[in-house]
Amino acid sequence: MFTFDLKVPVGDVAWAPYSSTIFAAVTTDGHVYVFDLNINKYEEICKQAVVAKKKTKLTHIEFNPIHPLLIVGDDRGNVISLKLSPNLRKKPKVKRGPDPPQSNEKEVAKMEKLLSLLREPEQSTA
Repeated sequence: MFTFDLKVPVGDVAWAPYSSTIFAAVTTDGHVYVFDLNINKYEEICKQAVVAKKKTKLTHIEFNPIHPLLIVGDDRGNVISLKLSPNLRKKPKVKRGPDPPQSNEKEVAKMEKLLSLLREPEQSTA
């Protein structure tokens, strides 16, 4: 299991629809964090302040399923649209050839590889 301490209350978390290892979180101090567990399992790859007022709390985040956008909501009724930078929106390359792996299978394999690093070895009962 991974635990990420952002040092402030978290308003919402969302997984990227195009990757099994990318997720984003918003915090009550007005920051958006983007993590890619395939690149760094210990800290965010991007942190961005999106509200100017200290009293504004971010409450919701969602990835756009088609375009490289995040949408963020706050406790004052504002909605903020953020465009992901090119390095945060890379989709997996499609391999050609006989029986190329499906994108879902590729993402499952990527997450399984990551989780295998965390699993404790099974103990034999012999």
